[in-house]
Amino acid sequence: MRNVMIASLLLLAASVVANAQHYKVTGNIPIPGEGGWDYLYADSANRTLYVAHNSVVDVVNLDTQKPVGKISGMQHVHGIALAENLNRGFISDGGSGEVVVFNLKTHAVLQKVKAGTNPDGILYDPASKRVFAFNGGSKDATAIDAATGKVAGTIALGGKPEFPATDAKGDVYVNIEDKSELVRLDPRTLKVKQRWSIAPCEEPSGLAFDVSASRLFPVCDNKMMAVVNAETGKVVTTVPIGEGPDAAAYDAGRKLVFSSNGHDGTLTVVKQESGDKYSVAQTVTTEKSARTMALDAKTHKIYLAAAKLGPVPPPSKENPHPRFPSVVPGTFHLVVVSPE
Repeated sequence: MRNVMIASLLLLAASVVANAQHYKVTGNIPIPGEGGWDYLYADSANRTLYVAHNSVVDVVNLDTQKPVGKISGMQHVHGIALAENLNRGFISDGGSGEVVVFNLKTHAVLQKVKAGTNPDGILYDPASKRVFAFNGGSKDATAIDAATGKVAGTIALGGKPEFPATDAKGDVYVNIEDKSELVRLDPRTLKVKQRWSIAPCEEPSGLAFDVSASRLFPVCDNKMMAVVNAETGKVVTTVPIGEGPDAAAYDAGRKLVFSSNGHDGTLTVVKQESGDKYSVAQTVTTEKSARTMALDAKTHKIYLAAAKLGPVPPPSKENPHPRFPSVVPGTFHLVVVSPE
């Protein structure tokens, strides 16, 4: 009987582990407003989700899963970063070339700080107490004192930066999309420390980070996630993902890495078996266009931004060479993916 009980407990434990790695679409949160979108940021501790949506940031309550407000007065929002110890949030406005500073409690805009051309990815680094705006147009990064909003300096990156990550100990990393590289920065001296090729990964966009194992996870345009040693820059392995990734997330509690793939409408769930061993645990069907996401570390839910897409608009004076499909008005929403 004892052996039977032990076997039953082992089977139950295996079932729990398997279910922890199985995800499904469980909800849809309509978001009013028109136009395109970019990154999301989940403030799990304060149960708030920030969504970059055209010229505003939509604020969503993570518990009720309902929109509760907006931060407006911008032109083309890309990303959001938070400095909770300072009660300040930061938004990269690519249209105006500014970083917009806001109050985390009231969401009131406090100031606007000039950055480079088309600031996109944005990050708060606790070690240096600086905010870094990564400017896709001018191919550099603007360092800003988070407490005062004063510009501390600019770092030339030698290529188009995409998504950043920090170890909060003295290193900041950023994907260089057009060079298929990862750059390691010193956030205090504002110097490039290392520049690493991440071949065979091409055109990296999203970036996740397992700080404890010192592993970075860039997701790339050739349907591949690279696993990179953050100390040496070596690509230790690659994992197949879906088409058109633009964001990545790491769940430290469940040892899972996620890639949101907008072109084929999937979410790749990657199991971390060890620091250097990874396998695809599941491919979740989401929606075509669901390319960016945020992870709620408390509930382990994934939130992806999506909308119905129309045809590529005709050329205009403002956009003489349109590349992206139009967004069908009134269809913007968040897809909720939950563990079973």
